[in-house]
Amino acid sequence: MFEFHTDLDRYFTMQYLTARDYIIPFLKDKNINVTQKRVLELGCAEAGVLKAFVEAGSFCMGIDLDANRVENAKKLQADAVSSGKLKFSTKNVYDIDVDKDLQGKFDIIILKDVIEHIPNQEKFIPFMKDFLIEGGVIFFGFPPWQMPFGGHQQILGNKYLSKLPWFHLLPNFIYGNLVEKFTNKESKDGMLEIKSTGISIERFEKIIKNSGLNIIAKKSFLFNPIYKYKFGLEVRSVAGIFSKIPYFRNFYTTAVYYIVKN
Repeated sequence: MFEFHTDLDRYFTMQYLTARDYIIPFLKDKNINVTQKRVLELGCAEAGVLKAFVEAGSFCMGIDLDANRVENAKKLQADAVSSGKLKFSTKNVYDIDVDKDLQGKFDIIILKDVIEHIPNQEKFIPFMKDFLIEGGVIFFGFPPWQMPFGGHQQILGNKYLSKLPWFHLLPNFIYGNLVEKFTNKESKDGMLEIKSTGISIERFEKIIKNSGLNIIAKKSFLFNPIYKYKFGLEVRSVAGIFSKIPYFRNFYTTAVYYIVKN
């Protein structure tokens, strides 16, 4: 496990810088204004991403099921919370009344490193349309499942498995047994849950199409933007035709950014 996985302040800062330097510019490149807009982040954790949107002049709402992380978010952004620029909820998204609980729909929805953890994406993604104003957009950023660390094995406590690329692609019974042998039963269950929700570029784009949403922008990264702050690596895009090779692109693309429109 890398130290930034347990360093709350550093993790918060990395999320903030990634949003400020890459996500917001990606939106602005498509003439999507983030000033005086209503922004919702799902799976916000400590809401480092939303800090950048608050600074840009948005009214922000964060939803996360982990009440402890939301409490940390409130402490880290006490000024924004006290001023009413940032609010939070810990309700399950399927139980939310948009008008009653969130005071209306949103211009922008953010799902950064979240969609790959959500079960039944075929149900969840079209459900998000109920939270968007007409013409609103959703930003998705996620690692394709087949990329070297698409199984999130870097969070494992074992110093060997946490640095072993692509081993999450092994069949479940081999993968699960390896994780349990070198860590514990809880880790095995958690990693198999991640394995069950991992998503490829192709399946994501198919769900978007079937949901009646339209992809208006896409960017593929050889080096995920957040790697700049995690590892000091310069951001690199996947070049030209290599971003368009079906299936194989999932193995070397460490992150994809999308903007989809309602």
